[in-house]
Amino acid sequence: MSSMAPIAIVTGGDRGLGLSMVRHLAQHGVDIILTYRSNLEGAQAAEKELADMGRRAKTLHLDVAETSSFSDFTSAVAETLKIWGAPSFNFLVNNAGIGIHASLMETTEAQFDSLVNIHLKGVFFLTQKLLPLMADGGRILNISSGLTRFALPGYAAYAAVKGAIEVLTRYQAVELAERKITVNTLAPGAIETDFGGGAVRDNKDINGYIASVTALGRAGLPDDIGRVVAALLGPDMGWVNAQRIEASGGMKL
Repeated sequence: MSSMAPIAIVTGGDRGLGLSMVRHLAQHGVDIILTYRSNLEGAQAAEKELADMGRRAKTLHLDVAETSSFSDFTSAVAETLKIWGAPSFNFLVNNAGIGIHASLMETTEAQFDSLVNIHLKGVFFLTQKLLPLMADGGRILNISSGLTRFALPGYAAYAAVKGAIEVLTRYQAVELAERKITVNTLAPGAIETDFGGGAVRDNKDINGYIASVTALGRAGLPDDIGRVVAALLGPDMGWVNAQRIEASGGMKL
């Protein structure tokens, strides 16, 4: 195994879309630092799976809502890189998140703050902390949502913070350009995972509705997104910068 393999940090790499991302990145020769918040068992299983594929992999705990923990996390990343003999890491995928479904009138301040802390404040300051460890010419991929382009009732707060991430992406791309770091947004459509209680996967009516408003006629699967992430971080995509790429099969066109 070459010590020259690129290294990706994927937050929330223990389940759902994040797990598919780390699998596909590993298949493309990328070594992985993946984070988990509560699902240690899943994270350890993912680490073993990646190691069985011949990749270096390290599981680290991270709660992206707790900015006070970011210094310790960054130190743990630095220690991992040192052990691997790597001067820096190459890719950061800000994937970790939660879903909250509540109408405008029913959204609580606590729910709102939670979404902001996880999806916006956490992404902003985690990226800031990790940038000194990132290689020049690296890539950042922020995960947004199809819900920033089309509106479905009940997702106002969630979509608003994801919209903020799309703006942040463009500013990051401008400010990091001198280091030749590209920054893009990936916006998945509705995917069959346990996200938001697994509604898209497990509720026939919701799944059928999504299929009916998607040009390709089905809900998305985790591997639909994992493949796109591996492609966007691949060697041929270096000229794509400050873009919002939606991977939804053509939802609500």
